Amino acid sequence: MTAVRARTPMPLYYHPLYTDGIDPSARFPRERYRKLRARLLGSAGSAVDIRAAPLASRELLLLAHEASFVDRFLSGALERKERRRVGLRPWTPLLIPRTLHIVGGALAALYDVTRQGGIAANMAGGTHHAHWDWGSGYCVFNDLAVCARVAVQRLGYRRVLVLDLDVHQGDGTATILSGDENVRTVSVHCEKNFPFRKAQSSWDLGLPEGTGDVAFHRALDEVLVDAVTYAPDLVLFQAGVDGLAADALGRFALSPEGMSRRNERVFAMCRSRNTPCVVFMGGGYSQPIDATLDAFEDLFSTAAHAHQRYALSFDDERPV
Repeated sequence: MTAVRARTPMPLYYHPLYTDGIDPSARFPRERYRKLRARLLGSAGSAVDIRAAPLASRELLLLAHEASFVDRFLSGALERKERRRVGLRPWTPLLIPRTLHIVGGALAALYDVTRQGGIAANMAGGTHHAHWDWGSGYCVFNDLAVCARVAVQRLGYRRVLVLDLDVHQGDGTATILSGDENVRTVSVHCEKNFPFRKAQSSWDLGLPEGTGDVAFHRALDEVLVDAVTYAPDLVLFQAGVDGLAADALGRFALSPEGMSRRNERVFAMCRSRNTPCVVFMGGGYSQPIDATLDAFEDLFSTAAHAHQRYALSFDDERPV
C-alpha cells in the first residue's frame, strides 16, 4: 500500500510591490492586494502559506515574449505609446520589479504544484492581455503564457489547459500560445467588452452582456465536460472575479454565490482527476472594492480547502 502524507497548506504568493509598485494616483485599485492579504491572514489562517513572490528571470520571459520588448521594459525604455497601451498610469520605475515579481509568483506556484501536486496560487497576475511584443489592459508580460511554455518545455507536461474565466477575453494568451500543440486555451468572457478586437483561443465562449448565474453555469458545464475529455495534466486557472454584477468594468451579472460556485466546480474537476492547478488572480474592479475583496477572499479560501482534499501519495510527487 502506498503511504499517504498529510497535505500542507496551499502556497500563495504575494509581494508588497503588488500594491506599492503602482503610483497612488493611478485609477487601478492598487490597495486590493494589501487588503486581501490582511483578510486572508485572518480568515484562511493555517489553510494558506503566504510566501514572498520571487523575481522572474529574463530567460523565462523570452519563452513567451519578443526580446527587444522585454529589454525595453526592463531598462525603462518603453515608448510613451507603449506605456499608455498598458494603462498603469502614471508610470513609475517600480512597475519593473512589480511585473517581475508577478510573473515570478506564478512560476513559483507552478513549481510547487509540479513538486507536490494540488493547488498553488498567486495573489496577483492573470495578465492575459499581454501579447508577444506589446502590453495592454494593465498587463505587461503574460504570466499564463510564460507558465504554459515553462510547463511544456522545461517541466515535461504534455497537456496544459489554460482555463480563463475572467469576464474579458484572454486575447494575449490566445495569440502567444496559438499553434502550441501541448496547450489548449479556453476563454469564457463577455463578447461585447474589452478587448473589442478578439483573438482566437482554442475555444472561445463569448456570452452576452448581462449574463447571470444560470447562463454562465450552463456555459461552464460545456467547458468542464471539454476539460475532462482533454484530460490535462496541468490546469492554469485565470480566476478573475470581474464577472460580478457589482463590478465596474465587467458587464456580467453574476451573484457572489454564482461566482463562488464557479470556483468550487473548477477545483472539484481538478481534484477529481488529481490534476495540479495554478490559480491566477485576474480582474476585479467593484466600486467600492469590498465586493471584489469578498470574491477574491472566497476564491483563495476555496482553493486552499480544495487543496487539502487532493489525494497525495509519495508516488504522486513529480521532480522539477
